[in-house]
Amino acid sequence: MFGFNEEEIAWFGLTFGVSAFILYMLFIIGQLAWESKAGKFGTFVLFLALAFGMVGFIAKGVIQWIIEK
Repeated sequence: MFGFNEEEIAWFGLTFGVSAFILYMLFIIGQLAWESKAGKFGTFVLFLALAFGMVGFIAKGVIQWIIEK
């Protein structure tokens, strides 16, 4: 497709696509905290609980970058 092979399309989707999705999810969590008037501690707990799964994806990218270097 457009001169790209399957590996390049998958790399693009996994890096930029999932990263954009993570940023959008952080925006949604921030909106949830803002609309519920959670306060500082409540906002921290929301981000900790709901965004903790994203840490694994980010850590995977950092570990791959370190190993390839």
